[in-house]
Amino acid sequence: MEACHSPQEYNVTSYGDTALAIITLEAFAGMWINAFIVSVLCIGWIKKKTMNSNEKILLLLGCSRSWYLGISWVYSFLLIIHPYCSCVPLLLESLAGIQSFFDCSNICVSACLCVFYCIKIANFRNRFFIYLKVKIDRMVPWLLLASVLLAFIFSILVYHISNETQCSNRNYSSQGYYLKHIIRVDEHLVPIFFFTGFIFCTSLTAVIFSALFLLFSLWRHKCKMQTNSMNSLSMDAHIKAMKSILSFLVMYSINFIFFILTLIYSRKKENHMAFFIFAFLYAFPGVHSLFLIFSNPKLKKTLIRILSCVKCKVCMR
Repeated sequence: MEACHSPQEYNVTSYGDTALAIITLEAFAGMWINAFIVSVLCIGWIKKKTMNSNEKILLLLGCSRSWYLGISWVYSFLLIIHPYCSCVPLLLESLAGIQSFFDCSNICVSACLCVFYCIKIANFRNRFFIYLKVKIDRMVPWLLLASVLLAFIFSILVYHISNETQCSNRNYSSQGYYLKHIIRVDEHLVPIFFFTGFIFCTSLTAVIFSALFLLFSLWRHKCKMQTNSMNSLSMDAHIKAMKSILSFLVMYSINFIFFILTLIYSRKKENHMAFFIFAFLYAFPGVHSLFLIFSNPKLKKTLIRILSCVKCKVCMR
């Protein structure tokens, strides 16, 4: 005898299928984009036998985002298509911990990248700023190590609390349980909310100050070039840099807003809004990495060369 399902259960399933389709598209596109960054940097590393600080940050960022999107897709797939996989001991807890590790490293390393750009490009006469400009290349490995350690601590916390949550929810019958697990609606997870909020707020503060300092420095330099009637090409380059940094700040701020909305709607159990928010959060790593490719001359040149070769082969057919 077939069991009767309520319209609410069908709505949850419908939202889940739609969300999985969107997440799959975003995850695989983002993985390809970040895999391209990692491949180009690794090939250049093998050829030159060396790697500058900017490339080190981009390499770690590309790796963390590729793994984050891959693990997130597996996590979402299992929870939506096979919600009863939570009966498998330690499966979801392990995936949650690994996902959190790469998500935290993604947040911290992207903030490090913005700070690095600010110190390298901005021009101030402050002694402390000059000291940072001289020492920043030596500081980058330590900043990346600190980001990885912070992500590792965060992942252990997520794994521990997820394990406690799973143990208290082994016996369940709701078809919508997977959504409850994705959103992590549980009193035990309040420490994760605070810890994650601290990471986001610290990273966002670093990004905001770095972007504002850099924008002010570039704007002042642009005014000097206009006063001295310097080369317009140089001025256009600085204007493009200002637009790029402003775009980065806007994207990071929107990502932070959606993270706050995740916490709000998870507590209110707004299923459709939660799906929409998570879909945007999974899109951010791919979109921002694509933006980094077009703002990096080496990556942009390689991408254009590859696209040209693909276009020629298609035309020959």
